[in-house]
Amino acid sequence: MRFLAAVAICAIVLMVPVAVLAGGANGFDGVVTTLEHRYHAHATRIPFVGLISLVAHKATSGGVAGLHVAEFDDFNQQVDGDELNNIVADKLGTGWSRMIRDTSKHGAEQTLIFTRPDGNRMGLFIVDLDGHEMDVVQISVDPDHLNQSIGKYKHHDGDGGSADHDDNSDADSD
Repeated sequence: MRFLAAVAICAIVLMVPVAVLAGGANGFDGVVTTLEHRYHAHATRIPFVGLISLVAHKATSGGVAGLHVAEFDDFNQQVDGDELNNIVADKLGTGWSRMIRDTSKHGAEQTLIFTRPDGNRMGLFIVDLDGHEMDVVQISVDPDHLNQSIGKYKHHDGDGGSADHDDNSDADSD
C-alpha cells in the first residue's frame, strides 16, 4: 500500500511542473503556443530569426531589435475577434496595451497591435490574420530613431507650409 501511495505522489510531483510549464508560458511563445492549441494549427517559427534580428539591429543603427516571427500557413478555424484579443492580452500580460484592433465584417481579416514601454524603446506585438494565414510578430523599436527615419521621407515643398497643393492651380479659369 505504501508503494502505491509513493508512486501516486511521485506521479503528481512530476506532472505539476509539466502542466505549469505547458500552460504557463507568457509573451511571444505563450501567445503562439496558445493559438496553436486553441485553433489546432501549427506555427512555423522563422529559422535564423535571431541572426535576422541581429542584422536588422546593425542595419538600423539600433533602431530595431528583438525580432520574433511565427507564421500559421493553413489557419482554417473560424476566429472570434473578442476571443483572439483576450488570448493575446492574457498571454502578453501586464504592461502591454492594445493600440489597434481591426476586424473585417465577417472576421476573416483581423489585426491586433499591442505596445509597451521597453526602457527607452517601444515594444510592438502584432497579430495579423488574413484569410487562412496568420502572422505573429514581436519587435522592439527605438521611437526616436524611427521618428528620424520617417522624417527623412517627408515631402518638403520649400515654403514651410503644407505639402498639399492643387496641381491645377495654374490653369486658366475661363
